[in-house]
Amino acid sequence: MDLTVVDLSAYLESEEGGVEELCGEVSRSLRETGALLVKDPRCTAEDNDRFLDMMERYFDSPPEFKRLQERPQLHYQVGVTPEGVEVPRSLVDEEMQEKLKEMPKEFQPSIPKGADRKWRYMWRVGPRPSKTRFQELNAEPVVPEGFPEWKDTMDSWGYKMISAIEAVAEMAAIGFGLPKDAFTSLMKQGPHLLAPTGSDLRRYGQEGTVFAGYHYDLNFLTIHGRSRFPGLNIWLKNGQKVEVKVPVGCLLIQTGKQIEWLTAGDCIAGMHEVIVTNRTIDAIKLATEQSRLLWRVSSTLFAHVASDAVLKPLGHFAESPLTSKYPPIYAGEFVEQELAVINLKGNKE
Repeated sequence: MDLTVVDLSAYLESEEGGVEELCGEVSRSLRETGALLVKDPRCTAEDNDRFLDMMERYFDSPPEFKRLQERPQLHYQVGVTPEGVEVPRSLVDEEMQEKLKEMPKEFQPSIPKGADRKWRYMWRVGPRPSKTRFQELNAEPVVPEGFPEWKDTMDSWGYKMISAIEAVAEMAAIGFGLPKDAFTSLMKQGPHLLAPTGSDLRRYGQEGTVFAGYHYDLNFLTIHGRSRFPGLNIWLKNGQKVEVKVPVGCLLIQTGKQIEWLTAGDCIAGMHEVIVTNRTIDAIKLATEQSRLLWRVSSTLFAHVASDAVLKPLGHFAESPLTSKYPPIYAGEFVEQELAVINLKGNKE
C-alpha cells in the first residue's frame, strides 16, 4: 500500500479557504494510517543531504568522543544517547506484548533481545519558555567540538521541518473541524527535538537486526527526512504492517501519543520499528561500492506540545465516549512518565 503524498505548496500559497479538500486528505490519512508523506518546497533534498553528511561523520566518530556529549542527568533529552540505552516499549509493556501475540504472524514485529542498537542525538529546536515546571525537558543544547557547521546545520534543517509540521498541524485541525490553530497554539515554545539516529551497518548490517524495536512516539507529530538506507516498518490503524518507501524530496510524518490524547483516540499513535531488511542489504552493497560511510541516519524531528500546556481532548473530541482514557495532564508530566518506562528518566549511567 502506498501512503498519501500531499504537496503543501497549495496550502502554503493559498489565501484563506479553497483547501478544505486537501486538509480533509491530511486528517483522513493521519486518522486511518497514522502516517503521511508530504512535499514542502521549503525542505529540499539538498537540505536533507547536507544534514545526513554531517551526521554520518559525527556518528562515525569514536565512541569515547561521542560520549563527551552524553547528558544522562537530563534524561538524555539533549546531547547523545549511546546505543544500548533506549529500551523499546515492546520489551517492557506487558499489555503491548499480549497484543503482539494476537497479531497475524505476517504482521508481527521483530522482537529485539535488549535495548536498541542505535545512537541518537537530541538537539533542541526553537525558543524555550523562560519559566517552566519542567526545566530538564527544556535544557540548553550540546555542541560537539570539531563541527563548526553544527549549530547552523541543525537549526536550519530543524526549523524547516518544524515549519512543515506546523503546516500539517493546521491542515489536520481544519480537516478535523477544529480551529486552524487548535494544535499549533499548544506547540508554541514546545520542547521540539531534532533527534537523528545513527545505526552502524558495518557492525550490525545482518538481515533481521533490530535498530529500533516496535514502539510509538510519545510526542505530538514526528517528521523524518529520507534516509539513505531503508528499514522502517509502520503499522496502519487496521494492524497491517507496511515497509515505508519515502520518495526523494518527500518527508514522512507519523502520529505520536500527544495527538492521540488531543483527539481522544480518533488518531492513534503510530507503531513502527527500524530493522535491517533485504532492501537495506542492497543499499549497503551499493554504499560500499561507492565508498560511502555505512551509518544509517534518520533525520527525525519530534514536535511536542509545550511542557506547561495541558493535554486533553479538544473541541468536539471532548464529547467522545473514550475521553475517560485521556484525562487532563500537563504535557511535561506526560513526557516524564513515558520516559520513565523506556529507561531514559533518572538513568544516571
